[in-house]
Amino acid sequence: MGNRGMEDLIPLINKLQDAFSSIGQSCNLDLPQIAVVGGQSAGKSSVLENFVGRLDFLPRGSGIVTRRPLILQLVNNVAEYAEFLHCKGRKFVDFDEVRLEIEAETDRITGSNKGISSIPINLRVYSPNVLNLTLIDLPGMTKVAVGDQPPDIEHQIRDMLMQFITKESCLILAVTPANTDLANSDALKIAKEVDPQGLRTIGVITKLDLMDEGTDARDILENKLLPLRRGYIGVVNRSQKDIDGKKDIRAALAAERKFFLSHPAYRHIAERMGTPHLQKTLNQQLTNHIRDTLPGLRSKLQSQLLSLEKEVEEYKNFRPDDPARKTKALLQMVQQFGVDFEKCIEGSGDQVDTSNLSGGAKINRIFHERFPFELVKMEFDEKELRKEISYAIKNIHGVRTGLFTPDMAFEAIVKKQIIKLKEPCLKCIDMVIQELINTVRQCTNKLGSYPRLREETERIVTTYVRERDSKTKDQVLLLIDIELSYINTNHEDFIGFANAQQRTAANITKKRVMPNQVIRRGWLTINISIMKGGSKDYWFVLTAESLSWYKDEEEKEKKYMLPLDNLKLRDVEKGFMSSKHVFAIFNTEQRNVYKDLRQIELACDTQEDVDSWKASFLRAGVYPEKDQVSVGNAMNSSDTVSMDPQLERQVETIRNLVDSYIGIVNKSIRDLMPKTIMHLMINSAKDFIHSELLAYLYSAGDQGSLMEESAEQAQRRDEMLRMYHALKEALVIIGDISTTTVSTPMPPPVDDNWIVKDPRYPPPASRPASSTAPPPSRPPAVRGPTPGPPLPLNPSPAFGAPPVPSRPGPPSAYPGDPNSAVPLIPSRPARVPPGLPPGIPR
Repeated sequence: MGNRGMEDLIPLINKLQDAFSSIGQSCNLDLPQIAVVGGQSAGKSSVLENFVGRLDFLPRGSGIVTRRPLILQLVNNVAEYAEFLHCKGRKFVDFDEVRLEIEAETDRITGSNKGISSIPINLRVYSPNVLNLTLIDLPGMTKVAVGDQPPDIEHQIRDMLMQFITKESCLILAVTPANTDLANSDALKIAKEVDPQGLRTIGVITKLDLMDEGTDARDILENKLLPLRRGYIGVVNRSQKDIDGKKDIRAALAAERKFFLSHPAYRHIAERMGTPHLQKTLNQQLTNHIRDTLPGLRSKLQSQLLSLEKEVEEYKNFRPDDPARKTKALLQMVQQFGVDFEKCIEGSGDQVDTSNLSGGAKINRIFHERFPFELVKMEFDEKELRKEISYAIKNIHGVRTGLFTPDMAFEAIVKKQIIKLKEPCLKCIDMVIQELINTVRQCTNKLGSYPRLREETERIVTTYVRERDSKTKDQVLLLIDIELSYINTNHEDFIGFANAQQRTAANITKKRVMPNQVIRRGWLTINISIMKGGSKDYWFVLTAESLSWYKDEEEKEKKYMLPLDNLKLRDVEKGFMSSKHVFAIFNTEQRNVYKDLRQIELACDTQEDVDSWKASFLRAGVYPEKDQVSVGNAMNSSDTVSMDPQLERQVETIRNLVDSYIGIVNKSIRDLMPKTIMHLMINSAKDFIHSELLAYLYSAGDQGSLMEESAEQAQRRDEMLRMYHALKEALVIIGDISTTTVSTPMPPPVDDNWIVKDPRYPPPASRPASSTAPPPSRPPAVRGPTPGPPLPLNPSPAFGAPPVPSRPGPPSAYPGDPNSAVPLIPSRPARVPPGLPPGIPR
């Protein structure tokens, strides 16, 4: 016969463990530890053995027997054996050998002459009749050193006990022999220090059968003398004669019950005494803890179930034997692909990516940042352009000296510049094509359940997009040819010859944005050598007139403001040890830009960020520098002699006309390029997916092979459905457990000021004083019927259900019965154990 209460708990815990194992998780109930404290030879080890329901596996004898903490871990298992941490791998099936190994391991560390050690012995007992629980057998408290024990043995043992019982998750069994003075119980004193409110302390009275004739502990067990909040439970362990005679646990429990039923002082409380009731009391605490843990477990499971709901929705009605299943799946997949592609391009409010740009957002950036940047990058070099204009004018005049500015020179130069637009336009189309293909690949990820379908869909749509690529490029080149076919000098924005002669070069670079308009904000790294302070991140604000940087985005502490006049951009090669991408700002007049630096190097994490910042600088009128490799050589040639004043005026006039007309063409191209690409490529691709993709898929091959499910997908679906149903089952089990287990209420506080505070051991400063002390007008001790219990305190999270009331009742009433009413009994003279110190209430 073992621990019956534990046998009732094990099926409940096993249900939960099985439910959590089926979803691949561990059921972390975190059951509280149970520590046994008391003086030497108080019967602590016997109490521990009785709780486990297994006798004779702990050392016993006179004097100090337990000289090292024994951490006993119970593990629910189909086989029964024991295992020590210090000799892992060896399985003990004979529990007499377990006892011998504990004694031997104790002697290895402490010697054989009563020495102690705080190094614990870790014993793990595997059995089908236990819960996953930790029990702690601690050395008995003593005051006098014996043998080779150190003089401060009392302090060492006390410190050792404190390591365990100060934990809030530890339930304390304070064991005191009935044949000693309870008022001087070291176990009660130390328990009071760490648990002043008595929420996790249970008094255990042993050796009731060894009291002097004519004396008993009735008042103590009725919790009237020296009361504890959770009261006392009396037990009768086996005598040394019983141990030597190998009395088994059944006979020992029968003898204990006979003792309480036949003793005149205890027969009325016999149902609340003995090892079975102690087991029941402790098991009730474990049950309470489990019930307190269930809401957190339920919340965790419900959260997981909700996260699976959406994914499982498509699998709930899955029927593998449905003949139309593949056709339905194909239609659904193609339809979903079309919806996803359109959402990626057009944008949508659901499932927004907050970490990266994708789809339509990237294409928008190409249209309005990358493409304008490419147009400006091919902006003509000033010296080279003027040289070309002068050559054109001279070649048109021939041997004659021209008095008027020839318009043919203007047309020749303009057409040459318009032809240069082809390269950035074609590059823009290539960038859009790449983004479209990336978007198609991203949207086909959802077709991963059917690898062949995904492969065919991606191939068909990508092929169509590339076909539209050539048609779109042909159309864009046609636009440029149209611009070349007729130079419209009557355009309303064209400045004409009269204005061109008066316009200055300074007016050409006039900004087209509002002076105080903020163009961009963001973080950039300023690359500076270590000798000058090293690289550092700043918050930059770019306006139409200046570039400022601050300590952070609050823009309160400005570090510097740089005017944009005469600034240009320059590419900088990425450093060998650097992971960032760099570009630079410099002054065209060779002035210092920042402190003693001729240029500032600014760094971004990606090349895409660099290109985006460059485009923002273009909007502010800061352009990239031009390649001047061949200009120096050209200026040194014989053809670049100083021009006469009349030729210089003609060159300046045509220069202004070319700038005006190229501005008109650029504006038109910047407007028409996105429209052309959207019409011929993007919108056409959307129409193709919605109207023609399904027909192409049907013609691509056998529908059966096309919709063949991957092994990974089938496994994933089965796993997800299994997880979904297991979570629902676990929630049902938790609901069943919460309705089948019973919690008992916390008993009211009691007057425990009788516990004498030892001045040698002040209470820990971090622990609040007991809040259960009575008001000054209350009698110093509880005698007879209690005049009405004070309101109970809030229960401890781990120990919210006490088993023992503070008032005795008839044998039919026991604390574990939630429906029992506990009547008061008449008071009678209290028996005070001999030797009670003065000042203790009587």
